[in-house]
Amino acid sequence: MVRHYDDLVDYVRRRFGCKMFAREIVHDVCVHLLEKPAIEARQPIALLKRISHNMAVNECRSESVRNRLIESMATLPETASMPDHAAALDAQREVQLLAQAIEQLPPRCKQVFIMHKIHGLAQSEVAAQLGISVKMIERHTRLGLAACKKQLGRD
Repeated sequence: MVRHYDDLVDYVRRRFGCKMFAREIVHDVCVHLLEKPAIEARQPIALLKRISHNMAVNECRSESVRNRLIESMATLPETASMPDHAAALDAQREVQLLAQAIEQLPPRCKQVFIMHKIHGLAQSEVAAQLGISVKMIERHTRLGLAACKKQLGRD
């Protein structure tokens, strides 16, 4: 490898146009060969050129993919990556208002509302667990939703 280092750098430079790129590729080939068991070749320079060429092509492809990713990220709107601080504060305020509304519900209504709307249990499951009818579950849910809407100032 040491004997052919300059020849390989020159070979890759002629094919891909940049001496620094060629040195990086030949360096990577050296590392690659040190990590692998010894390879017997009738024409070592031909093997080294093939390995260098393949690594250079792979690097160019990777660079192309990275560039396309960077270009596609540049077209994303800025607001997609950074949430609006005011919107986050508004959402936090709404959650606090909803928690207050739920806390002020009568005990059974509160229990039904939390089980159905917060924990996501079906109305029939809530009815079975609490030993009341599905109609009562619907009524408690309606009352809980109305209290939440009133607390948020919505119709």
